[in-house]
Amino acid sequence: MNSKRTTTKKQPIQPVVGQVIATYGRHYEIETFSGTLLTCVMRGKKGGVACGDRVEIMPTTSGQGVIETILPRTSLLYRSDAFRQKLIAANVTQLIIVVAAEPSFSEELIDRCLVAAEDQHIQALILLNKADLLEQSRAAAHILSFYQSLGYPLLTLSAAQNIEPLKPYLRDHRSVLTGQSGMGKSTIINTLIPDARRATMEISTALDSGRHTTTHARLYHLDSTSSIIDSPGLQEFGLHHVDENTLAWGFVEFRPYLGKCRFSNCRHITEPGCALLIALRDGKIIERRLAVYHKLRTSRAPDYK
Repeated sequence: MNSKRTTTKKQPIQPVVGQVIATYGRHYEIETFSGTLLTCVMRGKKGGVACGDRVEIMPTTSGQGVIETILPRTSLLYRSDAFRQKLIAANVTQLIIVVAAEPSFSEELIDRCLVAAEDQHIQALILLNKADLLEQSRAAAHILSFYQSLGYPLLTLSAAQNIEPLKPYLRDHRSVLTGQSGMGKSTIINTLIPDARRATMEISTALDSGRHTTTHARLYHLDSTSSIIDSPGLQEFGLHHVDENTLAWGFVEFRPYLGKCRFSNCRHITEPGCALLIALRDGKIIERRLAVYHKLRTSRAPDYK
């Protein structure tokens, strides 16, 4: 009597959903929702994956996989010029702009970060670090009080001494730290998450700037509903991707005057009857912020580094 041989069909591998928790050039560390960590590459040559992205991946060999799909984002923070873009973080709800009295910080860089946050409807917090430098911090806080007058929260602390004042701001948020090098972002991360072991370096006082100690973006879990992304230090924040017709809305103090110009297509540069120029003349907005807007609006040349 012949016996029938039964064969079991091999089940196809199913895609797995995970979250990008670190980016290393064209390689990405993915945490699946079961807690497994995989090192992955993107299918095809195009990247476009940001730390914080939710992705579908196809596991390959042990501990590795291929990203098949980037799932829809709630926000995407990035900088750009006419030729390229640099993704910073995805699906974040709060941008924390870290500044310090030493090395000196750029107000224009703060302005650009705030415009990027407004463009993506992300909350913004300005964090003045190194408060133990009392005299310098008082001068810095005076400058930053302008942003408080616009409604942006300002938190002053020394991350090296006491990180507790920051913790309530992090609750129930996915935050991303950004700012110039040397402002203390790595110290903030190391203090919040001691296991992070971020490298810290002495500030180069001769160049009045910090060294880039963080070379890639990484996400850290704080609790079940809160996380924070550390990103590399930056000196420029190009906004070529922000539509020039909505750019002015990124400056919150301009909003009461938008739509009230004589001409509906007013660029707010030299046009007669411009409500913004009238507001400037009347002292209702400041010249420095309008100059930043003009620079962004009129110069579409590359400003990315």
